Amino acid sequence: MRLLRLTSNIGNIIRLFDGVDYCVNLSEKYGGAVRLHGLYGVSLFTTYISETVYVSDPRALHHIVVKDQQIFQEHEDFIMSNKLVFGEGLISTIGEQHRRQRKLISPVFSTSNMRRLLSTVCQITDRLASTLAAKLPADGSHSEVDVLTWLSRCALDNVCHCILGYTSNGLSAAEDDMYTEALRSVGPLIGNLCLLRPFVSIVTRCCSLYWARKVLDLVTAPWIPTKFMRDIREMRRVVETMDSVSRKVLAEKKAAMEAEDMLYGDSDSIPSMMDIMLKANSVSSNATKLTDAELLGQMNVMIFAGLDTTTSALARCVYLLAQHPRVQARLRNEISDAMKFSRHQEDNDIPSAELPYDVLMSLPFLDSIVKETLRLYPSLPLMIRTATKATTLPLHFPTRSRSGEHTSVVTIPQGTDVIISILAANRHQGIWGADANVWRPERWLSSPLASTSTSAPVLGIKDGVRFPGVYSNMMTFLGGSRSCIGFKFADMAIKQVLATLVLRLHFSLPTERNAQGHVKEIQWKLRGFHIPVVKAPAGDGVTPQLPLNVRLVRDDDFVW
Repeated sequence: MRLLRLTSNIGNIIRLFDGVDYCVNLSEKYGGAVRLHGLYGVSLFTTYISETVYVSDPRALHHIVVKDQQIFQEHEDFIMSNKLVFGEGLISTIGEQHRRQRKLISPVFSTSNMRRLLSTVCQITDRLASTLAAKLPADGSHSEVDVLTWLSRCALDNVCHCILGYTSNGLSAAEDDMYTEALRSVGPLIGNLCLLRPFVSIVTRCCSLYWARKVLDLVTAPWIPTKFMRDIREMRRVVETMDSVSRKVLAEKKAAMEAEDMLYGDSDSIPSMMDIMLKANSVSSNATKLTDAELLGQMNVMIFAGLDTTTSALARCVYLLAQHPRVQARLRNEISDAMKFSRHQEDNDIPSAELPYDVLMSLPFLDSIVKETLRLYPSLPLMIRTATKATTLPLHFPTRSRSGEHTSVVTIPQGTDVIISILAANRHQGIWGADANVWRPERWLSSPLASTSTSAPVLGIKDGVRFPGVYSNMMTFLGGSRSCIGFKFADMAIKQVLATLVLRLHFSLPTERNAQGHVKEIQWKLRGFHIPVVKAPAGDGVTPQLPLNVRLVRDDDFVW
C-alpha cells in the first residue's frame, strides 16, 4: 500500500477547489487503499493526530461498513459533537442504542409512507414552480434567478411538512420564522464545529454536564471578538432555538395523539413521519421505546440531514440540466408524455407534474439523471471510521505495498482512521468503466436497473463485484447499519422537484456580462457538501449561489 506525506495529500483532500479531482486522482493513481501520513489526520469531520487510510476498494468497503462494522466505528469526536448539537439522534448514537432507534425509525421511511407523502411534496413543488414563474417576463424572455435560494426553501418546506409536520412556509413567507431561520443557518455554521470536535470530546469526557455548560459559556462569551467565536455563539443560538421549538412541537404532537386528534386514515389529513414515529413508539415495549430526548434527537437529525443534502443534490441536477439543453429537453418530453398517459389534461391547463408514485419513480430518463448525478456528486463525498482494534482489510483490486510488491491485504493497526471515499468509489473505473468521471445519464438506460432487459449487464457490478451501498450499487447513501435511513424520501423529493420545474421552466447558464464585461461562471466548492459559488472576478467565490437564466417553457423546448 502506497505511503504518502501529509503536505502532498491530506491537505489537498479538503481544499476548496481541487478537492474533488484530488480525491478521485488519489485512488486512480495509487489504488483502492492509500496510507496517508503526516502531523495531522484530517477528514470531513475532524482534525487530530492520526494515521489514516484512504479507502475506495469495494471489498474493503464491504468489510468497513457491513461485515466488520463493529470494528470500524464512528470517531468519538464525531459522536459527542453531534450529540451536543442534535441530541440523541441516529448520528449521535452507537451500539445497542443506535440499533434500537433504527429498528423503530426504519418503517417510517417505507414505500407505503412515501406514497402518502408524495401529494404533500407535489403541493410544495407546484408552489415553487409558480413562485419562480411569477418572477419571469410574460413575453418568454429569460431572467437571471438565484435558484439555490429557492431550491433550499423548497427542500426546507418538504422536510418540515413531511418529516416534522411543521408548517414552515419557506416559499410563501416574506421572512423566515425563528425556527426555519435556525434550520437554514445550521448547515453553514456546522463547519466551525468541526474545529472544536476534539475539544468537545475532551470536555464531555472529563466534566459533568454542569461544568461542560460552564465551559461552553466561557468559550462563547461575547467579549471574545473574533469572527470564529462570533460564529460559535451564533451556532449556540441556533442550537438552542432548534431545541426549544422541537420540544414545543413534540409536546403538541404527543398531546394531540393522547387526545386522539391525529386523524390517521383520514384522506384529508396526511400524517407526517414524526406522527407515524410517535404512534409506533407509543405501542412499543418499554425495552424498545424511545425516550423524549431520543425523539427530539431524531427530529433534529432528520431535518438537518434532509435539508442541506437534498438542496445540494437538487442544485447540481438543475445546474447540469442547464449545461446540457438536449438532456433537459429529453427529460421534459418524458415527463410530458407520462402526464398524457397518467391523466387527461387540457392544453390550456397550467402543467403540473402530479404523477402517481409508481409512475414518477419508474420514469427511466428521470431516474437516470438522478442516479448519475448522485453517483458523480454525492452530497457527502467522504466519511470516516476508526478501527477499535487491529485488523486487516482484504482488497478486490490489489495495490502496491511499501516494498513495491502488489498486495491484496492491508494491515490496519488499532486506532487507525479510515476515510471512506464515497466520491472515489462512485467513480471507480474498474467498476463503472473508463468514462466513470463523465456525467452520462444514458449509461443507466442500458441497465436492468432502468429497463426490462435481462441481457444487459447490471450497472455498478462487474464480475460479481459491487460496492456495499444501499442505493443502486453505489456508495452515495453508504451501506450497512449506518446508511442513510431517508434515501427513499430524498430520491422521491428530488424527482418530484425536477419533474415539476422542467415541465414549466427552461434553465440555461448565465450569459449576461457585468459592467466589467465578465460573465458569471459557476464553480463548485467542497465544504462538506458541494456548494455552488460564482467564480471571481464576476463573483466573490465564497457566497453560495446558483444564478441561472430561467424562462417559461416554449414548444420547441420539448424537441431533443
